[in-house]
Amino acid sequence: MKKVWLLLIPLLFMSCPQEKKPKPIPEVHGQYIMVLGTAQDAGYPQINCNKLCCQPYHDGKVEKKLISCLGLIDLEAKKKWLFDATPDITQQIQHLSNELETTTVIDGIFLTHAHIGHYTGLMFFGREAMGATQVPVYAMPKMKSYLETNGPWSQLVALENIKLKKMQHHTSVDLTNGLKITPFLVPHRDEFSETVGYKIQGKHKSALFIPDINKWQLWEKDIVEEVKKVDYAFLDATFLKEGEIPRPMSEVPHPFIVETVKLFENEDWEIKNKVIFIHFNHSNPALQNSNSLKNDLKREGYQFAVEGMRVEL
Repeated sequence: MKKVWLLLIPLLFMSCPQEKKPKPIPEVHGQYIMVLGTAQDAGYPQINCNKLCCQPYHDGKVEKKLISCLGLIDLEAKKKWLFDATPDITQQIQHLSNELETTTVIDGIFLTHAHIGHYTGLMFFGREAMGATQVPVYAMPKMKSYLETNGPWSQLVALENIKLKKMQHHTSVDLTNGLKITPFLVPHRDEFSETVGYKIQGKHKSALFIPDINKWQLWEKDIVEEVKKVDYAFLDATFLKEGEIPRPMSEVPHPFIVETVKLFENEDWEIKNKVIFIHFNHSNPALQNSNSLKNDLKREGYQFAVEGMRVEL
């Protein structure tokens, strides 16, 4: 009997599929994206929230989570850019400066839209704070007009604290050493401006950044096919699933994480591993360091953005 068990042991191991481990994040050398924030517009903890979702912070068990933002760095050119100007911009620019100290505070900011977590950080470039000079701010036509015609943003323009640069749908902006930024329109609650995502093309690799969008089926593009075209995809993960907040979730129609995962369920691990969820509402269990569903999804290949995460381009 002992000999039989010895023969069976190798077969048992052969029959168990080996779990794939996430690819190690490579050491960065030239051009790279750095995650500077992961939370939805109002941050974590959210104002006046004493519910279970924010209690770990109040208990001192977890740290504040900065608002969703990406940094882009070109070490060779000694330049750095931001994607969105959040209310946490002071800390986020400092994190970028710790990566690359230059004579300029920032070489440009690419805005996605006019919701509070994505542009209001511009106020810190004004006379009450930094008193900056002509910080390049890339904006779509409606976003540009909104900043030019509404205070206090119009004062930033008039005093030349910021210098607005108009972008167009699917028209690339060339930066340095082959870096290319292409905005594309996505459906969202466009009360004050249009909303865009970005394709960030580096020397060797590319990424999508779509922190805010309505349901995927409302977009003219197929998100699965778009992810296949790039190396990384930072995607809207505001909510995990239906019923997460005590209001009709149709009023804030983001794609739930479980809906995005459903679209990718028949794809290989390597495709799923391109997806990096970001922009988590304070109520989203995936914002916490450990959650059973989040852990299951990570084993399937999906990634969850964390502050300080770097991906090389």
